[in-house]
Amino acid sequence: MGKEDVQVQNVPDPKIMNPRDAIVRITSTAICGSDLHLYDGYIPTMESGDVLGHEFMGEVVDVGKGVSNLKKGDRVVVPFPIACGACFSCKRSMFSLCENSNPNAWMAEKLWGHSPAGIFGYSHLVGGYAGGQAEYARVPFADVGPIKVPENLTDDQVLFLSDIFPTGYMGAEMCNIQPGDPTAVWGCGPVGQFAMKSAYLLGAGRVIGIDRFPERLRLAREKVGAETINYEQTSVLETLKEMTGGRGPDACIDAVGMEAHLPGLVGAYDRAKVALMQETGRPIAVREAIMACRNGGTVSVIGVYGGFIDKFPLGSFMNRSLTMRTGQCHVQRYLRPLLERIQKGEIDPSFVITHRLPLDQAPQAYQMFRDKQDDCIKVVLKPGAGSGQPAVH
Repeated sequence: MGKEDVQVQNVPDPKIMNPRDAIVRITSTAICGSDLHLYDGYIPTMESGDVLGHEFMGEVVDVGKGVSNLKKGDRVVVPFPIACGACFSCKRSMFSLCENSNPNAWMAEKLWGHSPAGIFGYSHLVGGYAGGQAEYARVPFADVGPIKVPENLTDDQVLFLSDIFPTGYMGAEMCNIQPGDPTAVWGCGPVGQFAMKSAYLLGAGRVIGIDRFPERLRLAREKVGAETINYEQTSVLETLKEMTGGRGPDACIDAVGMEAHLPGLVGAYDRAKVALMQETGRPIAVREAIMACRNGGTVSVIGVYGGFIDKFPLGSFMNRSLTMRTGQCHVQRYLRPLLERIQKGEIDPSFVITHRLPLDQAPQAYQMFRDKQDDCIKVVLKPGAGSGQPAVH
């Protein structure tokens, strides 16, 4: 409903609008760290009444005539990018760049030059689609997106296939990790946890997580097996050099994005620039990742950035032969292989969940998650079965 103002209200039931649509009754949905960029007012083109949420799963209750791969009663996880499956990008498995799913492509083109795919619940810049923090959702291109999940796996085990597990995995995969490579991850929130876990799955020898919150650093050590750095207590660049024999990590992953923090003058500089609308995010993590990465290494950016940043260390990036790879996750590409990893017991994604709350407590959950209250790392919301169709605006 406005900056730092979310409410749970009744909305009309979603309906089939296209033969390739499905309607999903949501059984689990989650608040993503990137939702906080909306909550904090960093993403343009939000409108009062928009339904939030892009991490959700549930039961198919209706399908359009063009959907033959799903039927009523199927249990599915829905990927956050909406993809047609037939355009130039989709044919190359770059689903978050679908050329047909953002009806407001002209908005994105003004800001970014070209438009990415439509995204559930993430502003009119990427389509204005109603999101999944609700009891029901309309899923366009349902013959391309949702994946059926087996009944023997719980919602908690598979829900994060919708976004944060594939996002973390893609962040690690883009680094072309070789056996034994030391890998550093900025941000030990849920995406950072999955990036660290995925780095190990892909053969990293050492994984180092960087954050300031004790509960996140503890989770990285205890559940992922990572080494950790608290950036409020030590110099990240100096410590990483010491840990890697002076060379720096082979792979550096920014899982923070536009709302990074840093104590001291540099952090104050970025906060002031953002307040004066002279830059659109605080790019502290990506700057540091570039400076820390070894010569010839790879910087992977999966933290969300919306617009323009200041003091980008292009000289360091160019002169040291670094590679940068970025992107919203091409979730559809990873659904089946990551589901297989879950089924094999290689990973149980539910380890990041710290809070489960009813959907009607979403306003409190947003505040708790944003302000890191009660050691909150990841919130899963459970829709009820009441009258009307509550949704989070």
